Amino acid sequence: MKRHNRDNFFVVGEGILGFDDQHQPRTLPASTEAETRKFRFSRLGSKGGVLPRSLLETLAEAMIAGPQQDSAPAIPAGFTYLGQFVDHDLTFDRTSAKLGSAVSVEDLLQGRSPALDLDCLYGNGPNDIESAGLYADGIRFKMGTTQGTTFGNANFDLDGFDLPRVGFGSKKSERRKAAIADKRNDENLIVAQFHLAMMRFHNEMVTSLADAGTPSAVLFERAREEVVRHYQWVLWHEFLPLIVDGDILSDVLSFGRRFFEHAPLPGDRATMPIEFSVGAYRLGHSMIRERYEWNRVFNSGAVPATLGLMFQFSGTSGTLSPDSVEGDPESGSFERLPTNWIVDMRRLFDFGVTGRPELTVTGDQFNVIRRIDTSIVDPLRTLPPGSFGDEKVDAPIERNLAFRNLMRANMVELASGQQMASLFNLPPLDNEQLLVGAGGADFSNLPTQERDAFLAATPLWIYVLREAECNQGVLTGVGGRIVAEVFHRATQGSEISIQRTPEWRPTLVPEGQPFRMADLLSFAFKGRADLLNPLG
Repeated sequence: MKRHNRDNFFVVGEGILGFDDQHQPRTLPASTEAETRKFRFSRLGSKGGVLPRSLLETLAEAMIAGPQQDSAPAIPAGFTYLGQFVDHDLTFDRTSAKLGSAVSVEDLLQGRSPALDLDCLYGNGPNDIESAGLYADGIRFKMGTTQGTTFGNANFDLDGFDLPRVGFGSKKSERRKAAIADKRNDENLIVAQFHLAMMRFHNEMVTSLADAGTPSAVLFERAREEVVRHYQWVLWHEFLPLIVDGDILSDVLSFGRRFFEHAPLPGDRATMPIEFSVGAYRLGHSMIRERYEWNRVFNSGAVPATLGLMFQFSGTSGTLSPDSVEGDPESGSFERLPTNWIVDMRRLFDFGVTGRPELTVTGDQFNVIRRIDTSIVDPLRTLPPGSFGDEKVDAPIERNLAFRNLMRANMVELASGQQMASLFNLPPLDNEQLLVGAGGADFSNLPTQERDAFLAATPLWIYVLREAECNQGVLTGVGGRIVAEVFHRATQGSEISIQRTPEWRPTLVPEGQPFRMADLLSFAFKGRADLLNPLG
């Protein structure tokens, strides 16, 4: 999925779903080649209807105008962007790093299937001609160097604190591009700094294994195996329990999947349900904050670190420059991340759980997610032009992220929330829950005709968010079931999988001790406060 503008979906058994010239859903037949060369989506339920554009516009505006509440209990804000990183991992097209004719059908099917295998980080590894440039020595990742700036007393370059950048080309936009496997991980600064942290994690794992005597011939693969397993462990033992109903997770882990590819045959490749990609997993948009306590330079007590600036100081959606002009990718004087924009990682994740109080920050410096509900922050009403690639945006509403989500559902004729509740044998939300909810967007003033259409076929994304909103911000019902089962299948479908090695346990903490994202990052940054927060 390229940023916010996938223009078609190949759904197994249906064809290629998209819009026609009148912006109405259409399905094109897929050739045998298309079936192997396009990312593989599927459909959990039946098709739904198409809601009027006018209704979608009204719903989108109401979602952005709604109130904003922090999660309670507080969930560290870094998990918002771990979730985005996971989305890119699940939908990364690993075959795009291969040279066309050299890719076998087997490789194509594997490479275009969702798996929690960190291919968005590794590409095809150091032995692939297109991915080899990601690595400094065939084993460790290259990392980039920030660019010093006088603002904020940061007039020095720091190696290892920016993504590696292309650095050549006739245009600034070309030179600013991140030299990483998945360019989407440079679409905002927070996910970019998280991607960089995962690169550090791999490099530290290489060093640790080398020090333990691992032969160089197998060092990369051993490191990757350990990194992927620790990553999957965090997803199942910390991330998912924070956002998904524990009873659903326990059911899936104990008894397996009941609705999604519940009995795959040996060799079957996993698919991605469009109900997950276009509906349930867009839950993360509700978690995004309007501004962040970023570091000692950019925070609410000094210069606010707004969401708009998080886009601006990226190489995909922005220009990395404080002096650039919105919409002009060639403007601005910086071609690497300014040093004053390095994150204080302690403000995004709670390192207090590691037993290292010196790695923690006070409450007013710490960021928590917005509660998962039917409201999203105002900056998402107007996404930056860089978010859309080459897509022409004709009307202001088309820059509204909520509207784009709802229109994508129309494009694929996504099942409604009520249809999915019926499929899962769940009682549907009632009219009061759907229209008013529990402190999120208020849809009660819809005109009668639109109100009836909304209540009869509630867009799945809104339905899932409303379920969470009525469950103290935790996914349950339809949304919880979809997310849990897709994560389960994607873990199973990974070539490296903790499901297929159930005896494996994290090696970076004492046996029996919980392993969390803070432990992963503490290892990646050598447990040093000056690396987690290099600006002091």
